[in-house]
Order: sequence, then structure tokens, then C-alpha cells
Amino acid sequence: MKARSTKGAFAARPGDPESWIKAPDERLARTDVAPGFTARLTIDITPELRGRIKVAAFRRGQTVADMLRDLLAREFPDTPGEPT
Repeated sequence: MKARSTKGAFAARPGDPESWIKAPDERLARTDVAPGFTARLTIDITPELRGRIKVAAFRRGQTVADMLRDLLAREFPDTPGEPT
């Protein structure tokens, strides 16, 4: 039997899940547009709605993520004085 490599695997699990969740997304941090901390949101939608969203994003020349972030920011604007 071969000995296991000490080199990290391609999709290695994080040692500490809490620090992994709160770690800044390096891709976003480089653009200087998004804050250093982002949170992932998962929702269940129908395949038909997903298709319509993808087509709309493509027609607008945006990614689905950027389009939905803009939509949510418009729908839920930052209100000073309210807890976040």
C-alpha cells in the first residue's frame, strides 16, 4: 500500500470551518468593489426560473451573481440606524 501524500488535496476540507466561512473571498477582495466579507445565500428555485434568470443575465452582459446582488440591494436598501 502506498503512503499518503502530505501535500494538500485539490478540495481539502478546512481545518477550522468557522474561520473558513468568515474568510474573505480572495477573488472579490482583489476587485476593491465588494467588501472583504461575503456570505453565501442558497435558495431553491424551479429549473424554469433558473433558466430565465440565466438568460436575463446573459442578455444584460452580467453574471447571475452580480445581477441578483444588484436586485437584492435595490429591494433591500441599507437603512441607517437599523440593525443589520
